[in-house]
Amino acid sequence: MGQSNVNLAALIGSRICHDLISPIGAINNGLELLGMAGGSTGPEMDLISESVENASARIRFFRMAYGAAGDQPIGRAEVVSILKDNTRGARMTIAYGPLDEQPRWAVRLGFLGIQCLETAMPYGGRIELSVSGGQWMLIGYSEKILYDSALWGVLDGNEAQNIAPSQVQFPLLYALSQDVQRTPSVALVPGQSLTLRF
Repeated sequence: MGQSNVNLAALIGSRICHDLISPIGAINNGLELLGMAGGSTGPEMDLISESVENASARIRFFRMAYGAAGDQPIGRAEVVSILKDNTRGARMTIAYGPLDEQPRWAVRLGFLGIQCLETAMPYGGRIELSVSGGQWMLIGYSEKILYDSALWGVLDGNEAQNIAPSQVQFPLLYALSQDVQRTPSVALVPGQSLTLRF
């Protein structure tokens, strides 16, 4: 995937997220107005409200992972908020370690790495993300890790074969890491953990 294609894909991702967040915000505002006006309450309204919150959280995650990135810093509070909203009620927990601001491009790689680990952890688990000396490390802990060596081999530069839409994070993470002179590496401890570094 050439750099110009990656940049174009990022701009498309940013545009889609930008255009979707407004109507979802409007739906949320409408729900609040209904509540204030004494509108109907109950499981139906709760379901709609929860669905809107989930959609908003996913778009914020996708905007960070797939949108255009630069060198501007991203604070810890924003990253933790996005991750917390995306794991509410899920079988996955994510611990974000960095206390200081990080460049957006690095956080973007981290978010793509989270999605890679989630692919190997369909039954849930815990992902811990830390940064030390400029090296990012993501460790996924789960009793059941489904490791597809061909898929993870994409991060070593192997040709991507039959990549499904749900796996696009693998070739994108590889392409973006090459753009910033980073080399992803993966280590598996079967039945215990899967570690991704860049």
